[in-house]
Amino acid sequence: MDQNTLWQLVDTSVKVGIGALIAGISAWLMARRNNYGAGASENVRVTKRIATLESVSAEIGNITHIFAKYSALAIESVRFGNRWPQARKQELDNVNLELVAEFKKLADAESKLLMLGEKSLERTLRLYAAKISHFRKQVYVGRKDISSQEIADIKQDINKLREQFYDILSKKYDRLLTEA
Repeated sequence: MDQNTLWQLVDTSVKVGIGALIAGISAWLMARRNNYGAGASENVRVTKRIATLESVSAEIGNITHIFAKYSALAIESVRFGNRWPQARKQELDNVNLELVAEFKKLADAESKLLMLGEKSLERTLRLYAAKISHFRKQVYVGRKDISSQEIADIKQDINKLREQFYDILSKKYDRLLTEA
């Protein structure tokens, strides 16, 4: 083999090697970029899901606060009966209007949960809302035939449902945090 042929062979081998190296590096970079992009989009999805659950939790916290004000005033009205001051009746009416307005947000929260596929959370939330409605129908100004124990039992049922909701929500939230 003469020297010229040897150099051509080496030259071609080097070019093929460099081409293979460039192709390998390109393939590696593309694979890395695709995997990183998939992970980033998954993180965005998990982050949005966490934000949605946090907003639902805040809405439930708000309705719980308003219901606490409403129930305190309603119980007070039952205890005082006809001796209950008119100013407190007006305050109860205002809180009642506030509670009714919050039920719209509660329906929005239910729809968010359904959108996320969280049927057990939505069902528990719907039961919680139904119990609050039941309380409003049972405990009202002028009602004399309901005992303090009956009122306490209804409130205890409401609190149990709220705790169930937050237990389920907390488990879902913790699981999502470990994925993020």
